[in-house]
Amino acid sequence: MTQETTKCGVVAVLGAPNAGKSTLVNQLVGQKVAITSAKAQTTRARMMGIALHGNTQMILVDTPGIFAPKRRLDRAMVSAAWEGAEAADAVLLMVDPVKQRRHELEPLLEQVAQRPERKILVLNKVDVAKKEPLLALAQDLVGKVDFADIYFVSALTGDGVPEMKEALAGMMPEGVWMYPEDQVSDASERLLATEITREQLYQQLHEELPYDSAVRPEKYIQRPDGSVEIHQQIVVIRDNQRAIVLGKGGSKIKAIGEAARKELTELLGQKVHLFLHVKTDERWSEDKEMFEEIGLDWKS
Repeated sequence: MTQETTKCGVVAVLGAPNAGKSTLVNQLVGQKVAITSAKAQTTRARMMGIALHGNTQMILVDTPGIFAPKRRLDRAMVSAAWEGAEAADAVLLMVDPVKQRRHELEPLLEQVAQRPERKILVLNKVDVAKKEPLLALAQDLVGKVDFADIYFVSALTGDGVPEMKEALAGMMPEGVWMYPEDQVSDASERLLATEITREQLYQQLHEELPYDSAVRPEKYIQRPDGSVEIHQQIVVIRDNQRAIVLGKGGSKIKAIGEAARKELTELLGQKVHLFLHVKTDERWSEDKEMFEEIGLDWKS
């Protein structure tokens, strides 16, 4: 592929928490790069996906859901979201028409309206949303922001995503690809491994565990036999949460580790030895070093 013919650009994916942004990024890339969970604020760091379409490479900045920040952790997540939208060639605003979350959507619309980039409205969940309210919502949102395009998609089934991907590729400027052709994410394998474990924590514990938990990387060792040894620490703020994560006789942490190991083996293409342990630290969200380890900037 010659330099002259290639195109490369950045697409920021914005939206209220739980709008389906990570699922959409995974669809555009064609494989899993961002963790998905029914729990709001799953995405913390600026996870990137890299999508290819013909001679075009699109860097997808999957930003954390933007919401009113109260604690330092929240402030860091919101800051990461807006940083993710800077220097983008297109900004996708993703809206869940079923839940809507108007209290979070309205301030987001105001901020998006002021941005100079080309703005695209993506209405998700067309597979479950009713048609008339969906069109009424689209009309309402278009009245508030100057959207260049509107797409009706289902991030879950992929419906409408190929057409949107093609249109996005058409908006990207000419330029040299920033990443090798076979790379799908800029997240280091070490960070991706902690995200996979965190996803399993959410999936298996649901409402029992607040998102005050974190997974920190400890060791990532490539063994001579071609396998990888990964040690991680699950941090919670209370002892009763530690008991929940461990489960009766350690059954829960064993199930979490097993599922995460299986997925990591598939993602990394090598045998994985995963070692998890749980620590209680009620002040972890005030720890600067911890923030940097999980890919966030410290916000004082």
